[in-house]
Amino acid sequence: MEKTLDTFKVGEKGIIVAVNGEGVIRRRLFDMGVTPGANVVLRKKAPLGDPIEVTIRNYELTLRKTEAKNVVLKIVEGGE
Repeated sequence: MEKTLDTFKVGEKGIIVAVNGEGVIRRRLFDMGVTPGANVVLRKKAPLGDPIEVTIRNYELTLRKTEAKNVVLKIVEGGE
């Protein structure tokens, strides 16, 4: 099953399948290490859902919901 990062629940894990978006947003995501094949774990969500904090490539990254909508992941069931 695939879904975008902004719809993940805290504790969910996934592997990035695609990074959508155009220009500056897409480039910014790639520069932060958000690339296909990377493992992602949603750690925290702000009370209103924006921003979110994920663990990717062994570091914590905070993303806005508008950025997270561009990241498509395949859900990882259970462990990695």
